[in-house]
Amino acid sequence: MKFAPRAALLAAWLVCLGLLYLLITHTLVVGTDLRSFMPAPTTPDQKLLMDQVGEGPGSRLLLAAIDGVPEAQLASLSHGLAASLRKQPAYPQVVNGDFDLAALDGQFLFYRYLLSPTLDTTAMDAPFLADQLQQRLDDMASPAASMLKSLLPRDPTLELLKLAERWTPAKSPEVKDGVWFSSKGEALLLVQTQAAGFDPEAQEAAINGIRSAFAALPGSQGAHLLLSGPGYFSVVVNAQTRHEADVIGRISTIGFILLLLVAYRSVTSLLFGALPVATGGLAGIAVMALCFREVHGITLAFGFTLLGVAQEYPIRLLSHRRAGETALASVRGLWPLLMTAIASACIAYLAFYASGVGGLQQLAVFTITGLLAAGLATRYLLPHLLPERARDVATTPGLARLRTFFDELPRPRWLPVPIALAAAAMLYFAPGSFWENNLAALTPLPTDMLMTDARLRGELGAPDVRYLLVLQARDADGVLALSERVEPDIDRLLAGKALDSVELPSRYLPSAATQKARQAKLPDTAALEAMLATALKDTPFKKDLFAPFISDVAAARSAPVLTPERFASSPLGQRLSAMLVNRGDHWVGLATLSGVHDADAFASLSAKTGGAVRLLDLKEASESLVAEYRTRILKALAVATLLLIATIAFALRSFRRAWHVLAPMTLATFMVLAVERVAGIPLSLFHLVSLILAGGLGLHYALFFERDTGDPDEQRRTLHATIVCVLSALLVFGMLAWSSIPVLRAIGLTVSLGVAFHFCISILMAPHASKE
Repeated sequence: MKFAPRAALLAAWLVCLGLLYLLITHTLVVGTDLRSFMPAPTTPDQKLLMDQVGEGPGSRLLLAAIDGVPEAQLASLSHGLAASLRKQPAYPQVVNGDFDLAALDGQFLFYRYLLSPTLDTTAMDAPFLADQLQQRLDDMASPAASMLKSLLPRDPTLELLKLAERWTPAKSPEVKDGVWFSSKGEALLLVQTQAAGFDPEAQEAAINGIRSAFAALPGSQGAHLLLSGPGYFSVVVNAQTRHEADVIGRISTIGFILLLLVAYRSVTSLLFGALPVATGGLAGIAVMALCFREVHGITLAFGFTLLGVAQEYPIRLLSHRRAGETALASVRGLWPLLMTAIASACIAYLAFYASGVGGLQQLAVFTITGLLAAGLATRYLLPHLLPERARDVATTPGLARLRTFFDELPRPRWLPVPIALAAAAMLYFAPGSFWENNLAALTPLPTDMLMTDARLRGELGAPDVRYLLVLQARDADGVLALSERVEPDIDRLLAGKALDSVELPSRYLPSAATQKARQAKLPDTAALEAMLATALKDTPFKKDLFAPFISDVAAARSAPVLTPERFASSPLGQRLSAMLVNRGDHWVGLATLSGVHDADAFASLSAKTGGAVRLLDLKEASESLVAEYRTRILKALAVATLLLIATIAFALRSFRRAWHVLAPMTLATFMVLAVERVAGIPLSLFHLVSLILAGGLGLHYALFFERDTGDPDEQRRTLHATIVCVLSALLVFGMLAWSSIPVLRAIGLTVSLGVAFHFCISILMAPHASKE
């Protein structure tokens, strides 16, 4: 093609890529909810697990510790930070051991008599009021006098303080200067975020808000703020993953460019050869943006990794060109094999779509679209841009000797037998469990960070991240009533040391029946005034001082009972909302637990309530979900394997030729599994995904080695192209294998081993060099 038509084609191609980019920028919505990469839950426990992973109260809890300055200054910083955060809607609940008047919104203050359990055992009569007033006289002589002075006219019985004590975690640290302190002398806080626990971006904003509020406090210089909790971990993991992915991406890109420059000694070929992969990537993202309301960020990261298979298409074209042969003529000869390779890879990736997992379905759409676009661009566009003259890589120094070396290797026909037996033996005698069901094992968090979290969680009595007590009823009020009914049983479990503490929904809001019973015990205004006058005798208090108290009792006596919907507008109402889940035909209450020492002790409680109250083991639910997920993936892979066999057999028109392609891929896959298992690595879902990628790469090697043209130069070109493909794959995935992030390490190690085994077994089983 002459220069002008070539330039016009290049310009048109680039314009199309630009239009795809504009389409993406206007339609692509990137999500961060990690639950997109979990399978759809099928059991009630699994559904609760998915809710709690992202939205549950435990996932929204941040643990904070302040140290580095004297104790008095730490207390001041704790007070200041708590006061600052309580003014922001991003933090529904901040607890640090001090009394927070804002914990109950001003419009609900008179409801304290319906929320407090005082009237359950005590009547509001003259003796009770007299006793309370005498206690207030004693309190006014204590250091707490300044705080009580403002409360006294409206709340002489200190119901607010009783509620504050009730809403404080049962197992709390030591209080000094009005705030919590750890055994190491740190000031401690519990912060509940509005942001979902597994939304890294929202959690990062919440954490930055805490740090900014802390930095703005007078005296914060020299002090150190330590944060922990699920939300903090998600931010750390997200940042660590991005950092390593960026570093690995930059290094591998530079290495890939240098590799192609050495292999082809042409900057033009390098630049043009990148266009099909860029086309595949943009096309894949554009189709995803059109097909899905929201695309997960992980899908994009993994998608480009899986799309690395497409880089082989231009490499094959560049390596297989003969001297004096046009690129168009070369690609025509290669197209049948390339088309077979593309179709086979797309079939393999269909297993992702069949999994039924939203994130993997997006991944399938992205990868299949990208591979098709890259393949078609390599076939119909790239040949028209490449220079008319190209160096024949068959003349590369040392390539002929290397090909001769490979051809002279002994390769008896029974070679697959010892390989299969070796893999079977390694798998059989491998140590440890075969599958990794524990998702926590995939965390890249350092041990010291996890130990710090466990220490702070123990000091603060924070909720257990593994267990939840589930209460089920017809409606929200039914959940609250059930919570009240089982409270004595829970108290017995606490006394028996089955657990350290529990946070029931009814702790924050009693049922309507309980509120009405307390309301009925409130005296009318005339009776209350008479009883208060009797109680005020022999005290220095004046009757007019308690007018706000009389007004609040009257309001509480006539007000409608407080519902979860009305209570939701208060800070504690938001906390309660996280504990009440509407399931359509029923409601579920979630009671958080701390220090569960005997999970079996809850069985009697479940039996007593007919299963309405039960202990949910989130670890067990997650493992069952992973197992179901893996089963679906394996079934999808089995179907994909059958389709792959049929496709290869149909394309090659020979079962013997199909054997030379599928046998190396199968044997290499089992060898990868065997080596990883012998190394004591239990297999996770990410290993399965990586095996598909490795199989897609290895299929290309076997397809081209199977082609026997009888031309030594063409065999050398095949070897050259395959070596470039192998080195580029090892460059990228070999670096991932050294990552500190278990997921990236699993992918890198699996694909690197797969590439190496696929290459070796494919060349040993190449039919043109087979020996008896």
